[in-house]
Amino acid sequence: MTSPIDPQAKVYSHNNGKESEIMTRLVISELCKGWPVYRDASEWKNFRSLFCDDAYVWTTWSKRQSIDGFIQKSKEGKSNGDFIMHRECGTLVELNPSNGRAVGKMKATITQRFHIAGDAAAGIEPVVFDVDCDCRFQFFCFFNADADEWKVKYVKLIYEKDKLVPVDGKTLPRFTKDALDKYPEGYKYLGAAQSMLGHEIDACLPTPQGLEPGSANLLWLELYKKMEQWLDGETDIDLSSVQGHGASNGSGKRNGH
Repeated sequence: MTSPIDPQAKVYSHNNGKESEIMTRLVISELCKGWPVYRDASEWKNFRSLFCDDAYVWTTWSKRQSIDGFIQKSKEGKSNGDFIMHRECGTLVELNPSNGRAVGKMKATITQRFHIAGDAAAGIEPVVFDVDCDCRFQFFCFFNADADEWKVKYVKLIYEKDKLVPVDGKTLPRFTKDALDKYPEGYKYLGAAQSMLGHEIDACLPTPQGLEPGSANLLWLELYKKMEQWLDGETDIDLSSVQGHGASNGSGKRNGH
């Protein structure tokens, strides 16, 4: 379930408006859509061009990474058989034209394929299945006046819900309650399946679901506060969320845009 609470306190340029604002939001939405288009196809040069030099991203399987570290881990994962795709479901942008700040909000579905080896001698057939996870990418963007272009500074996801999908229409693995309970409701199956591949999963990423029906997850609300801080022009924001005590982005330096 999601919460009925509106997590965003302020309203920014998000639809209609001046032609210049509409065109700017279109440019920023292109940056957001570059994630599924370029990363899924291993177009690494195009993917890297979306980001500034000191950009950081957070995902379940990578945890917090610099953009170059994330690209390297993505290459290694693909070399080891990781098969992660993204379906973009819609993208809108919050823009503050007065200070060159924006947040791109991309609704997407992560779909990852997994293989569990069988045992021919024991008569156990292999299992092939997907995990689909509905999520919202949040792209923290800024206008680089020196280069006269928009770039992405941070990317963090809100994980909404996930499910197992049988590739053959019938066969699925069974995860124990203990395996699933290690991760929040929004990405229980994705986390459990990715951990089978040897990834150390970040269990402190935002999901809109609180502990009680209709309640809001505190990490979800916290991320919206950070988005507003970014849009209002703060020079550095801390997006880490480990038990409410995150370190500074990057390697301890406070150097925002």
